[in-house]
This record gives sequence, C-alpha cells and structure tokens, in this order.
Amino acid sequence: MPRRRIGFWYRFAAVLCKPPLVVLIKRDWRGMENIPAEGGFITAVNHNSHVDPFAYAHYQYNTGRVPRFLAKAGLFKKGFVGAAMRGTGQIPVYRESTDALSAFRAAIDAVERGECVAFYPEGTLTRDPDGWPMTGKTGAARVALQTKCPVIPVAQWGANELLPPYAKKPNLLPRKTHRVLAGPPVDLSRFYDREMSPELLKEATEVIMAAITALLEEIRGAKAPKKPYDPREVRIAQRRRAAEAERAKVRQEKGQGT
Repeated sequence: MPRRRIGFWYRFAAVLCKPPLVVLIKRDWRGMENIPAEGGFITAVNHNSHVDPFAYAHYQYNTGRVPRFLAKAGLFKKGFVGAAMRGTGQIPVYRESTDALSAFRAAIDAVERGECVAFYPEGTLTRDPDGWPMTGKTGAARVALQTKCPVIPVAQWGANELLPPYAKKPNLLPRKTHRVLAGPPVDLSRFYDREMSPELLKEATEVIMAAITALLEEIRGAKAPKKPYDPREVRIAQRRRAAEAERAKVRQEKGQGT
C-alpha cells in the first residue's frame, strides 16, 4: 500500500518546529532503517518529557513516514490547534467510549490505510524516578493484534534533560543531545487469532514494553529495574499506608482517651 503524502499542514508544522529543535538539541538518531518504507505500522515510544513528542516527530519526519499521534478528541475542535490537528492527520481518541476497541477505531483505520500511528504505551509521562519506561496500557497491543501490522519499538532519551518530567522551566545549557533508537518489529505472532482477553493484551503489552526498555538500556548504557514501575501498584500501596496511618491515629486517640 502506498504511503500517504506528508501534505501542507505537516510541512507547515515542520517549518515552525524544526528550527528551534535544531538550535536547542543535538541529534544522535539511529535505527531509521527499521521504519517501514510502505504500508501501515505502529511505533511504540517511551515518554519522558513534554518536549519529546516534537523531538520524536522530527526524527520520524526525517524518515519520510510521518507519525499520526493519538490525542484527545476535544483538541480537534479548537480553532487553529484543531485545524492543525486535523490537517496533520492526528488521530482523535474518544475517551467517553465504553468499548475499549472502538476508542481506537480511528487508529485501526489509519493503519489499514497505510499510515504510521505513534503510540505512547505508558499513556503519560513516566513516573519512574530514573526515567525508565513504566508498565504500559493495552491500546497499542489492541490495534496491533486487530490489524496484524508491524510494531516498531522506539526508545528516546535527551528531551527529558532539556525539560524534565513535570518541570516548568527548560534546562538549556549545556546543549542536550536527543538520542533515538528504533528497533526491528516486535514479534507478536503468537498472539494472533486468539481471544483478545485482558490477560492476552497485558502479555502482548509487556512484550512491547520490554522491547522499548531494551533499546533504552542500549542508549543509556545502563540496566533498567527488573520490575517496571507500576503506577497502579504505587497508588494501591499509598492508599494502604494512608489507611494504616489513619487506623494507627484512631488507636492512639482511643488510648489517650482511656
């Protein structure tokens, strides 16, 4: 299937965004040969800075296969931003949908049209204290198993040094290097043509996240934790500690009252 043309809006966005990116960050980009030249596919990318969607889009724009990011549907209705989102072919996600797969129908359609859909499987900026990928959400796996398209794992590092997660001010000096490494497609064939159960999607997502993490280990020259940071487990532990502290407080107050 032929690739979609880049189009006016994406070229216009590139004219606006590329000059400051070139000035602010150096580039160490590898693995472009793993980006498919034709047909629909998914890239699964780690997320560690509010800047990295722009830095990563710059990387993939230079491959000739522009990414279509998933974004909240409401953004597509707002003036210039909405026009740019629609014009660059970004993909609305309808979060109010009760059907998990229908929420990604537009992404499935895009892949089947021969597009590249870029997923941040973590769903948000990593909360791992050392910047490693967290556990992933199952959206990328859903689309991949539905379409049987290639899933290209991508690791990036460096935009987070320019603008750390949740920081309000960038750290401009010294000039940072944006490192990107795209790997070969993740083999998900063993999950094909099976019931798309929560357990199956979780396992497929873990395979995708493991591939991203291995690439990031190569970029950073360090080993990731054996167990990925899991925000859900952390929240449960925090609530448990809060409940235990409240019970201890009640016991203390009762003891003082006797």
